[in-house]
Amino acid sequence: MGLTVAAVARQLGVAPATLRTWDRRYGLGPSERSTGAHRRYTEADLARLQHMRRLVLEGVPPADAARQALAVGPEQAAAAPRVSVLRPTLRLAETEATDARHGGGRVIALPGATPAVRGLARAAIALDAHACSAIIDDSIDRNGVVWAWQFLIGPVLTGVGERWEADGSGVEVEHLLSAAVAASLNSAARGLQVPLSSRAVLLACSDDELHVLPLMATAAALAEEGIAARLLGERLPLPALEEAVRRTGPAAVLVWAQIPRSADASRLAGLPNYRPTPAILVGGPGWYGDLPAGVDRVDSLEGAVSRIQHAVGA
Repeated sequence: MGLTVAAVARQLGVAPATLRTWDRRYGLGPSERSTGAHRRYTEADLARLQHMRRLVLEGVPPADAARQALAVGPEQAAAAPRVSVLRPTLRLAETEATDARHGGGRVIALPGATPAVRGLARAAIALDAHACSAIIDDSIDRNGVVWAWQFLIGPVLTGVGERWEADGSGVEVEHLLSAAVAASLNSAARGLQVPLSSRAVLLACSDDELHVLPLMATAAALAEEGIAARLLGERLPLPALEEAVRRTGPAAVLVWAQIPRSADASRLAGLPNYRPTPAILVGGPGWYGDLPAGVDRVDSLEGAVSRIQHAVGA
């Protein structure tokens, strides 16, 4: 009968949205059709995807990994080592663990980083906004928003933040880099011309929350999937969010909280009661403890995109 998108996604440890992107961009999609014209993945398709996934986890850019996966036959792909320990899906602003030494002076500690990550870090340290934007834009164009956020933007932002925590320096670097990241993500989000769905999607920071870049990344990643999002920005009071939900009747609402003092999940308990009922999602390390009924946590950018896709029916 073949394998569904959801089944293959579970085997690979990726979001269904990632598989659809690989299909659209690289031609690594399902090749079998079942009754009703539903597309299904064959064993040969799965072998190629396993091969691509292994290459991506080894640091090969997705475009190059796809070309290699398509170049080998299904027998060769099936014989390649299977992915046994999958890298966790992206947590917004997450990077690999660093060693105990923090960068000092004009250095950002990025052990084991790729050349692109080190290039972006050097451009940020040099306060070269143009170079930062060029590197980020190229990564998004070649690899997509999710990959760029996980393997390029996230590690450098984390490195800059760790440097500030270590010695209090680099605030100007963080501000310039954040501005460059925001510009690139906004540009990617504006690339969507005709949304697949008319249902509204609302993205907002919780009360007193200033970290809006993860929501910008979400809006840009959704745009790649043909979904338009309305970014309501930082420090949005709950009454304002409730009014936005009432006026737009959204399919999904994502509320971001980076720090615990800005997150009070109990205050969101009334949002699922609006009609039509929206999917209420919270993201970020600030949320803790149990969530009210009808409110769900997403722990990754891929996961957020997948849940919102499902909510809007895309």
